[in-house]
Amino acid sequence: MTYNDVLELLYKKQDPEKVFFKEKKFGVISKNSLGIYHKDLREIAKEIGKNNQLAIQLFDSGIYEARLLCSKIFNPKDLNETLMEKWVQSFENWEICDSFCMALFAKSKFALEKILEWTTREPEFEKRAGFATMAAYCMADKKSENVLFEQFLPIIKREAKDERLYVKKAVNWALRSIGKRNIDLKKQAIKTANEILKLNSKSAKWIAKDALKELQKEKLRLSNYPRNQYGTFTG
Repeated sequence: MTYNDVLELLYKKQDPEKVFFKEKKFGVISKNSLGIYHKDLREIAKEIGKNNQLAIQLFDSGIYEARLLCSKIFNPKDLNETLMEKWVQSFENWEICDSFCMALFAKSKFALEKILEWTTREPEFEKRAGFATMAAYCMADKKSENVLFEQFLPIIKREAKDERLYVKKAVNWALRSIGKRNIDLKKQAIKTANEILKLNSKSAKWIAKDALKELQKEKLRLSNYPRNQYGTFTG
């Protein structure tokens, strides 16, 4: 499928009502949006397969859904820092931010480096990208020991006072994801949440309470990574 073929297909599927619905229902405000849901983009991506050159062309088109499609067909093993920086600085909402973080950034060899760097950034969606990548990395990396993830907890506590909606939600997501990795990290995440709860910040208190609500569930499902230490998936 060529670049022009893909654009033609995207325009055939456009639906302005979906653009309005996503903005009203989910707060997804985007430029040059055609109004196509992820499930339809996934079907197109499956038909295309991995194609880095086409992915870059689609991103550079400036069409919102073409950029989402880029995140689905670029091979994360081929990512470089130049592309990651170009893309992260373009994010305009949580949807495209999370799409790239989950499908690409968390699976790249630069994941840890960018987590540490982006969580210090000031722009809202660049900072969110740091925490969204952190959250996704908890599932992408199935083999690393706890010490790797323990280093994230002080960062979460440090940034818990950020009152911006899409930052605090990503901070919360990262804390919960660490806690669901295994029983020992769960204990440490709960401890961190209780420390955050004491901070003089509405955002921090929300992050902590919401995380504790999930992490303290009696039947919380844990991934049990790394499996050579924690065994199989449990509920």
